[in-house]
Amino acid sequence: MTFAAPPPFSGRRHTLVIGGRMDGNRALLTPRGELVHGSADALARKLAQLPARTARVDLDMSGVRFMDTAGLRFLDVLRDHGSRRSVPVTATRWSGQPRRILALVGLDPADPLRSRDEGEAPAPVAVPQPARRPPVRGREAEVEQLRQEIAARPAVDRARGILMSAHGCDSDTAWHILRETSRLSGAPLRTAAAAVTADTAGTDRADPRPPQEVREALATALARHLS
Repeated sequence: MTFAAPPPFSGRRHTLVIGGRMDGNRALLTPRGELVHGSADALARKLAQLPARTARVDLDMSGVRFMDTAGLRFLDVLRDHGSRRSVPVTATRWSGQPRRILALVGLDPADPLRSRDEGEAPAPVAVPQPARRPPVRGREAEVEQLRQEIAARPAVDRARGILMSAHGCDSDTAWHILRETSRLSGAPLRTAAAAVTADTAGTDRADPRPPQEVREALATALARHLS
């Protein structure tokens, strides 16, 4: 049995869709997109559609490319479902930025639900050996970068929407344009996004225009990804 994936949320493009199928009494769900505000509701609807005979729910999270702190509610919904139905639930195969977020908040990136679902004491997160740990400054810089990316998300989403509308590109291409603008200019993502939105704001805007080097980096990124 295969479940139809719901459409993306209105007002956002490529936010989250959840595909799935039944393998006997086991539900195999495959989220694709971003774990942000509203994702937990999408999961709750998907779980409500599962057949009554479902004895296990496994999520393959490899298709999730971004997660902010609101996405942690997604895990709460899955955990609550397992508790109410007395069925094991897992969420595995995390990668990239979502995996780093899980580690940042102290959850096990291998499966943040595993130990609780099996009724065990929470398993300690593996700590690399001192010889292999990155310098303290490197770890602090990564944490700060993640925090900045999350804080900048609303502005980045607006800029992505403008790029998609103006240039007919998809969400991933718009994201790469913004990231490359940030990399080339050395400016944070929020400033790169401001370079996109500046010309669409009203003439009475109080915020200063982005620096010239950011606007030049944006032009370079546009030429590379849209040519």
